[in-house]
Amino acid sequence: MYACTLLLCYLTGQLLGVDGGGNCQLMVKSISGNVYQAGDVVIGGLFPVHMEAPHPEMEFKRKKVNDSCKIFNQRAYRWLQTMIFAVQEINSNPGLLPNLSLGYLAADTCLEESTTLVAAMTMVTGQDISLADTDCGSAPTVPVIIGDARSSGSIVVADTLGVFDIPMVSYFASCVCLSDSWKYPLFFRTMPSDAEEAQAMAKLLRLLGWTWVGLVSADDDFGRFGSQMLMEALRGTEVCVAYHEVIPKALFQEVAHQNITDKQWIANDAWVTYGTITDPRNIPSLAGTIGFAVRKADIHGLGIGKSLYADVSQLRITYNVYKGVYAIAHALHDMLACQPGKGPFLNGQCPNVKRLQPAQIHHYLRGVNFTTPLGERIYFDQNGDPPASYDIINWHVAEGTIQFVHVGHFVSYQGSSGQFHIDMDRVVWGGGNRHMVPVSVCSSPCPPGTRKAVQKGRPVCCFDCLPCAEGEVSNEIGSLECVRCPERFWSNSNHTVCVAQQVDFLSYNDSMGMILSIISVAGATLTAATSSTFLFYRHTPFVRANNSEVSFMLLLSLKLCFLCALAFIGQPAVLSCMLRHTLFGISFVTCISCLLSRTVVVLVAFRSTLPGKNLMRYVGPTQQRLGICICTLVQGLICMLWLTLAPPQPAERAIQENQTPKIILECAMGSVVAFSLVLGYIGLLACLCLLLAFLARKLPDNFNEAKLITFSMLIFCAVWVAFVPAYISSPGKYSVAVEIFAILASSYGLLLCIFAPKCYIILLRPEKNNKKHLMTR
Repeated sequence: MYACTLLLCYLTGQLLGVDGGGNCQLMVKSISGNVYQAGDVVIGGLFPVHMEAPHPEMEFKRKKVNDSCKIFNQRAYRWLQTMIFAVQEINSNPGLLPNLSLGYLAADTCLEESTTLVAAMTMVTGQDISLADTDCGSAPTVPVIIGDARSSGSIVVADTLGVFDIPMVSYFASCVCLSDSWKYPLFFRTMPSDAEEAQAMAKLLRLLGWTWVGLVSADDDFGRFGSQMLMEALRGTEVCVAYHEVIPKALFQEVAHQNITDKQWIANDAWVTYGTITDPRNIPSLAGTIGFAVRKADIHGLGIGKSLYADVSQLRITYNVYKGVYAIAHALHDMLACQPGKGPFLNGQCPNVKRLQPAQIHHYLRGVNFTTPLGERIYFDQNGDPPASYDIINWHVAEGTIQFVHVGHFVSYQGSSGQFHIDMDRVVWGGGNRHMVPVSVCSSPCPPGTRKAVQKGRPVCCFDCLPCAEGEVSNEIGSLECVRCPERFWSNSNHTVCVAQQVDFLSYNDSMGMILSIISVAGATLTAATSSTFLFYRHTPFVRANNSEVSFMLLLSLKLCFLCALAFIGQPAVLSCMLRHTLFGISFVTCISCLLSRTVVVLVAFRSTLPGKNLMRYVGPTQQRLGICICTLVQGLICMLWLTLAPPQPAERAIQENQTPKIILECAMGSVVAFSLVLGYIGLLACLCLLLAFLARKLPDNFNEAKLITFSMLIFCAVWVAFVPAYISSPGKYSVAVEIFAILASSYGLLLCIFAPKCYIILLRPEKNNKKHLMTR
């Protein structure tokens, strides 16, 4: 840097034609409106104290004199005051920079890139004073600069000073382009970038559930790039931009003119605290506006002795200046703490603070991490950006004027997505909602039990809510899809939760199962009572004439018929499934075989009275027992083959009942052929018995048991013929109930038709229980 300064001195001397013995006066203008204070380290400062630079001399024929900037900028003057105040505060704190004093050289940039660049170059090259002979060492050297206020000025200065490794800390430049660490490696700022504000605004929209928004931007670079960043931040979220309009600067006048009062405005930091917009005519339209402002702080001591040009009511950018000066001071503090031999530079060297190189302070600025006297944590990320920190400002109306009320803040530290802290009770909302958060959606959120279906040709925020299909649920608001319930579970009526499917079978706890159980036990009890009656009166003529042995076998089989119904009730198990139809088939075949045997005996007994017909020897007790055993053995053989080859097994079957699925526990047949053979064999014996009984219907009335057997067989056949269609058409456990009913009905038919008349004579008409009455025709 010093070699370059000497070269400039030499060239300028040649141009002026100055002899070797005179003073060397440089042609470069001095810094406009500079403020200087000496120190061991001098900080540069660029502030637009004025807002209009003098017009340049375009003819290059003469040097313009007495040209100065115009239009005083009170706000920027306060920034300048803040830099001076911060330097003085730091110098008065011996614990921060012991034995080291800070100085400053601040210049007025006149809000113009050219004057900003000239001021910056003048600071770092030391060309602000006259040089005697070749002595260039008296110029103040500025290793770091606070500024510039504008992004355009910061870009110009950063591009130029990058050659000299001069770092700069901007307090107001927010362009996201300056976060390019490859292009601007020496640039730092205490102002969050526009991208951070766009991200924060997108998070606010999602936090408040506003998914349908309109975007209005100014017709300039700031408006266009800002809206583009916001839409980029909203990409991939559930927030949709209903429209995007670029409006001239007369937007709010037009809003007030059209009396638009039903909108909730969200402002960025450019106008949320801009007093000019708070014209009374705009109050009905803009009251309740909420937006982001650079964090405000009350800097203790800065307001002492304040004047017209030192208003400290809105210390936002002012606070950024304050943080920038302290960031440099903490970088110098870290330098002073460097231990020789352990430094970050070549051979462990530590920097010489008295002859500070710009690259050295740049290194330490990268690593600053401190808390300001006001309690805010400050550091720079890899792009030189600070943590995003914003105040949430809400526009309240009081006595006909707008008040900027602080209702919360947003902070986003490195590694976090940012957190909002908003006092919702203090917020006054726009659009006439006052104390109720406005709703801004294209479609209302889908309730649990439904899913989103995007409307064709419309943004993703516009959707229909379709109910979940059967067996699917959604238990969150705004679900994108419904989830299929796991196996053995089903959706409830609202499709919000999966519930275990109802397992259904005919149990003893069911009213139907209880009734059938009682009927079954009652039938078995009645059969046992009949057996006891026959056993007690077994020596009477009436019982002996009815072949007591076969009668007892018939009663025993009937008791098994009644009891086998109980095997059909209860949760199916391997043993119960095997017993059900086996016990049913064998007991009924035994029962019908007994009836068949008695029918044959009665028929043969009366036929054998004819001359030459001695048939009784073929139907004696031994033959009857043998016939019953053979008939039963055939059924037993069928059942044995069934249980061996394809036995009935417990199974599950899903059915729909009132649009609700059920799991039916049942006994699978195993073999339909075997089941058909069991029923078919019973049916064959029943039909044969019915036929023989019908043939014996004209026997004497006093001993005409064939009529009773005929009537019982008619009931039996009618029950089982009706059973087939009823069984097929009955769902779930009702099919089992139909089968039990058929068993019980046919069993009661046999018991009552065969034995009720006999018990009547034995118990109530004992006078007929004699041999004489039986022999009477």
